[in-house]
Amino acid sequence: MWTEKDNSLQASFKFKDFTQAFAFMTEVAFKAEKLNHHPDWSNVYNTVNFKLSTHDAGNTVTDKDQKLAKAIDGIAERYK
Repeated sequence: MWTEKDNSLQASFKFKDFTQAFAFMTEVAFKAEKLNHHPDWSNVYNTVNFKLSTHDAGNTVTDKDQKLAKAIDGIAERYK
């Protein structure tokens, strides 16, 4: 679930293990590149954390962030 905090959309996703988390991140990376939007994210073992904002809009939440968040949710659904 995404929450808006500190001028960004934030969410965490947990997976079975590191390999599954990394596979998810790889898919997200390809989608983010297509959308020309590169997330602030981190990974520790099976958890991936996101903080989305649009840098060229003054680090605020824009439609670009909403689109990427929706795409990330769709990718995450395939790992359940």
